[in-house]
Amino acid sequence: MRQRFVRSLTAAGATAALMAAGIGAASAHVHVHPDSTEAGESALLTFETSHGCKGSPTTAITVTLPDQITDATPTAHPGWKISKVTEDFAEPRVLDNGTSIGSRTSQVVFTAIEPLPDGVRDTFQLTVKLPDAAGETLAFPVLQSCAEGETDWAQLPAEGQSDADLESPAPMLTVSGESGGSGAHGESGERGTEGSSGGSQGGEDSTSDVDDRDDAVDEDDVETAAIAGFAGLGAGVLGLILGAVALFRTRKA
Repeated sequence: MRQRFVRSLTAAGATAALMAAGIGAASAHVHVHPDSTEAGESALLTFETSHGCKGSPTTAITVTLPDQITDATPTAHPGWKISKVTEDFAEPRVLDNGTSIGSRTSQVVFTAIEPLPDGVRDTFQLTVKLPDAAGETLAFPVLQSCAEGETDWAQLPAEGQSDADLESPAPMLTVSGESGGSGAHGESGERGTEGSSGGSQGGEDSTSDVDDRDDAVDEDDVETAAIAGFAGLGAGVLGLILGAVALFRTRKA
C-alpha cells in the first residue's frame, strides 16, 4: 500500500510539472496583437515576447513585413535602437492609389542597448496600412537574436494545422472586412497613426536609424493568459492533494 501511495504521488507530481512546462512553452511564442484588422485601414501592431533563446537574453528583434505592406512606422521605445531595412524593386511598383514606388520597407530591427533578460516581457510596436484584401492572412516572421543563439519565428502552419502544432510559428493576423475584426492572436491598444509608404529607386538594401521606442503594454492580454495558465496549474496541484488524501484514508481504513 505504501508503494502504491508513493507511485501515485510521483505520477500526480509529474502531471503538475508537465502542465507548468506546457504553460511556459505556450507563453514563449512571439505573438502579434493588432488594434484593427480592417482591410485598407491603418493598424497598430504590438509584437510581444517574454523569453530569450533557451535562457539567453535577447539582443535584437527583427520583424519582416509581408510583401503586401510597403512601409511601417515603429513606435519609439527607450532602451532600444530602431532601424529600417529597405528593399529595392527591379521595376517600380504601382500601388492601389496609383502611386509608383521603387522600394519598400522590408524589415524593422529593434536592437537592445542592454540585453533583455530571459523571462522578462517586452513589446515592440509598428503602425502599418493593411492591404485592401479582406480574408487574407498576413505573416510577420520575427528573428529573435540572443547573446547566445537565435530563434527564427517563421514557421507557417500547413492545412489543418495551427501555430500550436509548430515549434516556432510566425506571428500572423487575418485581414477582416468589417471594423473591429480580430486577428489570429487577439487585439490590443488604440489605433495608431497610418505609416507612410514609398522609397528610393535602385541600389542594395540599406539601413536607416530611427528614434528609440516607447513601451506599450497590453495588460489585459497578459492578465488573461496568466489567470488561465495558473488556473490550469492550480487544478493539477489540487488533484495531487485530493489524490494523496484519498489514498491516505484508504490506507488508514
